[in-house]
Amino acid sequence: MASVPSNFIRNIIQRDQKYYKHFGRVATRFPPEPNGYLHLGHAKSICLNFGLAAEFGGTCNLRYDDTNPAREELEYVESIKADVRWLGFDWEGREYYASDYFEQLYDFAVQLIQEGKAYVDSLSAEEIREHRGTLTEPGKESPCRNRSVEENLDLFRRMRDGEFEDGAHVLRAKIDMASGNMNLRDPTIYRIRKVAHHRTGDQWCIYPMYDYTHCISDSLEGITHSLCTLEFEDHRPLYDWVLDELAVYHPRQIEFARLNLSFTVLSKRKLIRLVTEGHVSGWDDPRMPTIQGVRRRGYPAGAIRTFCDRIGVAKRDSVVDFALLEHCVREDLNRTAPRVMGVLRPLKVVIENYPQGESEELEAINNPEDEGMGIRKVPFSRELYIEQDDFMENPPKKFFRLAPGREVRLRYAYFITCRDVIRDENGEITELRCTYDPETRGGDAPDGRKVKATLHWVSAPHAADAEVRLYDRLFNTESPGAGKGDFIEHINSDSLEVLTGCKLEPSLADAAPESRCQFERLGYFCADLRDCRPDRLVFNRTVPLRDPWAKIAKKKK
Repeated sequence: MASVPSNFIRNIIQRDQKYYKHFGRVATRFPPEPNGYLHLGHAKSICLNFGLAAEFGGTCNLRYDDTNPAREELEYVESIKADVRWLGFDWEGREYYASDYFEQLYDFAVQLIQEGKAYVDSLSAEEIREHRGTLTEPGKESPCRNRSVEENLDLFRRMRDGEFEDGAHVLRAKIDMASGNMNLRDPTIYRIRKVAHHRTGDQWCIYPMYDYTHCISDSLEGITHSLCTLEFEDHRPLYDWVLDELAVYHPRQIEFARLNLSFTVLSKRKLIRLVTEGHVSGWDDPRMPTIQGVRRRGYPAGAIRTFCDRIGVAKRDSVVDFALLEHCVREDLNRTAPRVMGVLRPLKVVIENYPQGESEELEAINNPEDEGMGIRKVPFSRELYIEQDDFMENPPKKFFRLAPGREVRLRYAYFITCRDVIRDENGEITELRCTYDPETRGGDAPDGRKVKATLHWVSAPHAADAEVRLYDRLFNTESPGAGKGDFIEHINSDSLEVLTGCKLEPSLADAAPESRCQFERLGYFCADLRDCRPDRLVFNRTVPLRDPWAKIAKKKK
């Protein structure tokens, strides 16, 4: 088993266990907000939290930060569960919701009010922003800051009872309006939202803020290491303040760099725009960096886990090359995906000296990387399909594939020679007439002659018809929307090409949704999770066999 690469979080946990901190326990959590679909950035967090817990014999909770009912839906809750399971992790029944703690969170807020550490503010949201100050100027105290404990308790209770409209009041922590950390300038910890919650219904009309909620949730669940991305580093003093003032169990918050991926956007706001403006077909569009999108495209869960291991865990933000993700996908599929033959842009070939009405079965290797995958039988007949690109009537010097008078090898089959070209009334090539050498079945010619090209093919009478979707990167620049530009302007207009009338070998006729394979010489493909069914074969290109963008980038440099 390969050794696990070290990182600063692993080192912290090892040190904590050495000194028996938390009695040697390790407890992490993955805390998504159920207001959208998870993306590859979340996959990094999932792999980190669940992976560290497993490595150190600990536990990892799945906890939903469901404190904003206006944006949350049960659909997202279910999709998050499916994504975590698909990635290969199990929370083993430890499924929690911030809403599980609403009553306790309310009681803790009352405690802060009673101790003079929180107050009800009646300023408007705009006025609160104006009082907050700037990075160079301190904030101003609200006129409501010195309300009595009794008045604050009364107002907070009436807020809970639904007496006030949205925005009439908020509950703020009383910390320091002159603090150099803006997050400590009397942050809002409760607001009025008269919106039904997907779990608690109309029971509550006030909801706690995330910074207040997640530290208490961590405490209540006995989390030892609360792992967050770097944008929460400035929020850590508030995390510590809340727990210290409440005098409750105190986990340690540790921040790490989020995933930034070239040629990709991982902002939920931007992903929502792509969906709502119709630039993609939905959250699971195979061009989307959502977990459901890459799954539908054919990325194996194991490849995602390998990718997350290889990019590591750092303290500083950086951009990971998208080519590394595709490399991990190819590496996985090269070992696990069976080889098959498919012709995407068919050109008919008639072998004139092959007996009419007859066919035979040839042996084909399923995966040269794994002998245990065995062999399969592929039918061969007088009429075949090859790729249009594998023939040129007037080939350039370095074109070694089929041309008039030239001999090539058909994969697992025979040598064939092109004898004639058939055209339609418009002059378009519709058919090639060829001959074959029956002495070359499955190998070289007995007389030792060589050919310079081997072509894939499909027997025409046995072929399965299919639709093939050629997906590419959604954006044509490494940093979509960098600077002042709109990231939408950088959408790759060639990110999807749909081919109909493709011809696949008959072994794919009953391909199950999400089954993966390599179309020899063309790339790795996956039967579409949503659209592929027995009466309609639909395959998505997962990745080409090689990275064509690497050559483009090299030329630019």
